[in-house]
Amino acid sequence: MAALTEEQFEKEMPDCVIQLIEGEIGGDLKSLKKVKGLLEKLTAENIRLEEQVLTISSSVPLRVSVALSAAEESQQALEGILQRERALSNTLQQHLQGAQTWADSLGQTLGRLDTIERHLKYLQCLSYIEELSDSIQQFLMTSSIWEAVAAVGQMAKLDLSLQESGCTHLKSYIRETLQFWHKILKDRLSGDLEEVLTQLQWPFLSPPVASLSPPANGPDLHNQLELLVSQLLSLQTSDDLISEKRSPPPHPDLAPGPPLSLPIQIMLLPLSKRFRYHFSGNRQTNSLSKPEWYLTQVLMWMGYNSKFMEEKIQPILDHAGTKTNAKVELCRGLLTLVQEKLALDAPRLLYDDTLFCHLVDEVLQFERELRGTHTYPSILPGALPILLEESVFQKWLSVERKMALEKVDAMLSAEGAWCSQYKDITDMDELKAPDCAETFMTLLLVITDRYRSLPCSRAQLSFLALQRELVDDFRIRLTQVMKEESRRPLGGRYCAILNAANYISTVLSDWADNVFFLQLQQAAVSLGDEVFGPLGATEVGRLASLEGSLFEELQALLERLRGDMMGRLLDAVMREVQEKAQPYCKDRWLSMPLQADQAAMSLSSSACPMMLCLRDRLLQLQQLLCLPLFQSFWQGLVEKLDLLLYQDVILYNHFNEGGAAQLQFDMTRNLFPLFGHYCKRPDNYFKQVKEACIILTLNLGSALLLRDVLQQNQEADGGSSASQPLRESALNELGVYRLAASDVEILLGLRASWPGQ
Repeated sequence: MAALTEEQFEKEMPDCVIQLIEGEIGGDLKSLKKVKGLLEKLTAENIRLEEQVLTISSSVPLRVSVALSAAEESQQALEGILQRERALSNTLQQHLQGAQTWADSLGQTLGRLDTIERHLKYLQCLSYIEELSDSIQQFLMTSSIWEAVAAVGQMAKLDLSLQESGCTHLKSYIRETLQFWHKILKDRLSGDLEEVLTQLQWPFLSPPVASLSPPANGPDLHNQLELLVSQLLSLQTSDDLISEKRSPPPHPDLAPGPPLSLPIQIMLLPLSKRFRYHFSGNRQTNSLSKPEWYLTQVLMWMGYNSKFMEEKIQPILDHAGTKTNAKVELCRGLLTLVQEKLALDAPRLLYDDTLFCHLVDEVLQFERELRGTHTYPSILPGALPILLEESVFQKWLSVERKMALEKVDAMLSAEGAWCSQYKDITDMDELKAPDCAETFMTLLLVITDRYRSLPCSRAQLSFLALQRELVDDFRIRLTQVMKEESRRPLGGRYCAILNAANYISTVLSDWADNVFFLQLQQAAVSLGDEVFGPLGATEVGRLASLEGSLFEELQALLERLRGDMMGRLLDAVMREVQEKAQPYCKDRWLSMPLQADQAAMSLSSSACPMMLCLRDRLLQLQQLLCLPLFQSFWQGLVEKLDLLLYQDVILYNHFNEGGAAQLQFDMTRNLFPLFGHYCKRPDNYFKQVKEACIILTLNLGSALLLRDVLQQNQEADGGSSASQPLRESALNELGVYRLAASDVEILLGLRASWPGQ
């Protein structure tokens, strides 16, 4: 609120005084004695306010003056500090200028000392290397092998510590020295180990046979074996250092494995020599057409020598504290020979499909034996990575595609292509798949088994893309044959095509829930567009959430083919039925005899052709179609038949009491039971016909009452929706749920027996 001016204050002051007096004293004259107390109270408050004003007005100047004086003191102190800083800075500059000469001289001296120190360390390193060399020589002369191994190990540690050094000559010198002593020591230990292994009859080139009389020096041989293997294990670090760089892995997705243990390398030497002797050069055993010779030989060596590795070598490795599996190391070493041989032979077979296919088959069989019989760990690469080299892998894909298409051509042109091989075995012929469809899916399963063990998801997805391409090609072939057979939709081949489409779709649906294909689905999402091309965001989301599948698009196309063929089949049957039903539609329903006048009711003679046609077609298609398709067929047929009878028979005619009874008899005692073989309550599928028969066969009193209820409710509400529940309730009591009230009124109008007519 803005402050009051003096004039406003003088005008409003009397009013304030009057309000105060009225509030404190009021209109009672006896209260005037309170004036004295009120005056004293106001006087005291006035004094208190004056004191507060005086205090505040006096304290503010004091605080301001104190702050100003403090600021002046701070400014003076700052100026003093700045003066001292300038003085110190000048003094320091003078000192630095005077000490610069000393600093330059001292820097040169320190540089010379650093150079001398590095030279000294260099000489000390050389001296240490010479000392180690001398000690190794002495240890070898005195046959102190363990001490020599330890000294070589120290030299290897020194070599490792100098890896980041820039002294190239020193690094070269220590590496050459290490190689020199390592070779001498390794050759000596290798020779001793080979001699011991020879006495132990290593390697086993045939199934090992337990000797009836073990050698007399058996314990000594085993002790020597343990000693030599342990000493060679101690040389592992130096052996890894001086060994040549290994070749890169055969496929970029695979990491190179660790080097083989040194004793295992020595044990593999005789086997490597035999392998290269028999499977290289101009030997008859080195044949491009017979890869199974060297693959089988390697598997046999693994089997023959695994027991020795487990019983003799593994305890030594365990005692040495290594985490090496002797049998796995043996397999890994022999597998290296196979990988080198395959890498050499595979590119030479790229232009011979027959030999290339044979090589792939043998490699796959070798891989199964390796992983299964010899329990080779799945985390280690086997022989399959050789097949993942780009040129070899693309050749494999193209050959698989070519051979698959040739087999599809052969299976479709075979004599029994459209017959089921299990047609005489009811329990095994539920899907009634023709032989060509079952053979085709078997072909896809074989392809899956061939690429399932590939260690690369991208390669597996490439094969999956091939399978999808083959399925789509087979669907197109089915469509072409279907168009040729479309003039005879009730023939056996047409139904066989329909069964084939349903069978393939069913199998793909099962594959979509398979763990292997679900894993590939997640791999496809992570790899993006690399294999299947650009995928929309919606499709990627469905695949990632497992709502969709990699076969969803193919299933949709097969479903479309199946639906189109089922529609053609239904139309063909309905054309026959509709033709046979013409006499029944034009029967004299208005002049039929009453039920009481007949000894026994029988099927209308005009309905016999229609019933016979339905019976024959249902029996025929039950034999030709698989159960799911047949169920879909007869349910679709019932729906069309219900509409046909309702529109062309019931709504097209008028019925007397005898005609309505005959219609109900034909439907409930003949037509409905015809479908009773396929469901428990067939009448529930003929809802319109069933309810129409109920309305037409109502006794006269019930019909009159129903007509009055429908008309009264409609007139009372003017046809509004409020009367709908009442009409529905009246119809539901009679068992009418499908037909609307307007339809029931039409049906009531078709009755001929009304009073006055």
